[in-house]
Amino acid sequence: MWDHIAFLTTDQFLTFLIGGLLVNLAPGQDIVFASACGIQGGPRAGVIAGFGVGVGVFWHILLAALGLSALVAAHPVALSAIRYAGAAYLLWIAVKSWRAGALAEGQGTPSLRRAFLRGILSNVLNPKPILFFLAFLPQFVNPAAALPVWQQIVLLGSIFAFNGMWITMVFGGAAGYAGKAIGHRMGIVNKLAAVLFAGLAARLVLTR
Repeated sequence: MWDHIAFLTTDQFLTFLIGGLLVNLAPGQDIVFASACGIQGGPRAGVIAGFGVGVGVFWHILLAALGLSALVAAHPVALSAIRYAGAAYLLWIAVKSWRAGALAEGQGTPSLRRAFLRGILSNVLNPKPILFFLAFLPQFVNPAAALPVWQQIVLLGSIFAFNGMWITMVFGGAAGYAGKAIGHRMGIVNKLAAVLFAGLAARLVLTR
């Protein structure tokens, strides 16, 4: 592992690691999404949704490694299309969660497979990671190193994704236990999740 990141000095690696952890700990879309899934579906759903979100990050790592992130970022129309598609998807989940509020307990709760797939899509359809990786990862890339630049991006991106994954899974699981504590009032739980999903959709559209 250490041999592979020899293109970074110890100070650079620690800066990258701490900076990435601070970004992942910030209550952004990933954490809120996993928490909403946990509130609605329980601890396991929250953890699995967090895992799905982490897997979705690798899509953006692939785009960055192939140089496609810069291409997409250079075209505002493409970024807007991804943004609105993501917002529409989150809004669709919000509507389904709100309508599930009238159902009996245990019904309308997302399966683990669905929570996982929703987690992936919520990240894939979020254009913000594209811009983040373009701004963050190149600061720690060394073009003169023996390791090709695209491999450096994949390695650094994977470290960032792994740290973000377990942090998001912890938040999702914790929110799941909180939701489980009031699970007997499933209507309120589902509506709370719907509000969170709708809020994410609005944030994705309004935040540039």
